[in-house]
Amino acid sequence: MRIAFVRPNLYAGRSSDAMEPLVFAILAGCTPKDCEVELYDERLEAIPEKLDADLVAITVETFTARRAYQLASQFERQGIPVVAGGYHATFCADETLRYVRSVVVGDADDVWGEVVEDAKRGQLKRKYQSHFPKLSERTIDRSIFRKKRYRPVALVQFGRGCRYACDFCSIHAFYGTSLRWRPVEEVVSELSKIDRPYVFFTDDNLFNNKDRLRELLEAIRPLRLRWSCQCSIDIASDVDLLKLMAQSGCISLMIGFESLDPSNLKQMKKSWNQKHGSYGEMIQKIRDHGMMIYGGFVLGYDHDTPEVFDATLEFAIENKLFLANFNPLTPTPGSALYTRLRSEDRLIRDPWWLDPEFKYGDCMFKPKGMTPEQLQAGCYRIRTEFNRWSSIGKRAMDWRANCRTPLHAAAFALANITSRREIHRKQGMNLGDPAKPLQEVYPPDDQVLMEVSA
Repeated sequence: MRIAFVRPNLYAGRSSDAMEPLVFAILAGCTPKDCEVELYDERLEAIPEKLDADLVAITVETFTARRAYQLASQFERQGIPVVAGGYHATFCADETLRYVRSVVVGDADDVWGEVVEDAKRGQLKRKYQSHFPKLSERTIDRSIFRKKRYRPVALVQFGRGCRYACDFCSIHAFYGTSLRWRPVEEVVSELSKIDRPYVFFTDDNLFNNKDRLRELLEAIRPLRLRWSCQCSIDIASDVDLLKLMAQSGCISLMIGFESLDPSNLKQMKKSWNQKHGSYGEMIQKIRDHGMMIYGGFVLGYDHDTPEVFDATLEFAIENKLFLANFNPLTPTPGSALYTRLRSEDRLIRDPWWLDPEFKYGDCMFKPKGMTPEQLQAGCYRIRTEFNRWSSIGKRAMDWRANCRTPLHAAAFALANITSRREIHRKQGMNLGDPAKPLQEVYPPDDQVLMEVSA
């Protein structure tokens, strides 16, 4: 049996910042040995009009949903069954099932073998429900990445889930209170076999459990890795742990600051962000240990006005953030935010991810303190200004973190050049292929648009 893994892009074009899609290495490792697998990643290569495959597995994110459905319906009309998974397919299973044969709800690890066996018999079910599989005894098959020009970063997973439940995030809705980790010895074994110069831990929050993180850091310290991760800002409250992170090779942390306004933080259920001190104090502690900070900001909450843009931009530059994302508040299915804005009749073109007129960077809802157009323009403006050469130069002149070593400086330069290019490439792009309409393969009997599961 031939299985094609398909990773769609936001649009029918290529990207320059693609990293290995770890989910498919995990699924490849779960695939029975009598099957052949091949990966097609649209961020790197055009997807063939026709695939020589008996089954297609496609991952669906909210921003790639329109493109994923275009590709899925194309393969289904060729007689190739398609199974979809991912956050969006989980929260919008009924929507997704209009375009694919089957949907996996939740993690796919524990049901993938069943999916493959059912496909062999031509008896695929419409839905497969995962049940929070254990993460031990994993086989990660990275051979599917060979000869593909990904960024020189290996993605590795330690745990799944997040101990926090922020208003705008779908992670808690996906995993609930389930927090799971792989055995440290298995992670170390995997890391020892990786030939990439840099590792990124994909955990939604590597600081979910202090003791488990300490165990991991102690174990990887002898490997002399260079790595980064996503982490909640409260990591800065533990100076000993910061020291151990630096000693184990941590170069940078992705931290969600989200907002400078305490009222916004309260609304998004993230007041704990400033529980252990001011942002400035926390940033200094991290940078004092030589680790760069990639800051994430969400703009458009109810207490934001047009003045928020310059204030946030100034904060990011003055604190010499390594990189920064200035995102318009994005209501995605599964989040409490989506449910609230929908109940308040504030969503624009719902479901925006299927609207052929929607473009990357467009505002998806009606803010309270500004117009949708002001939010859209303000985010793009400060993204552009943060990535101007003058800003990059000012932030580079930081011997404490961004240019602490030649390796730090090289990572800083490469990431900023790529970011500068990608923000302009993506802005204003239609989601999916504008030349191809969405074509339902399995329309509901009553032809009524299904409600989005939230």
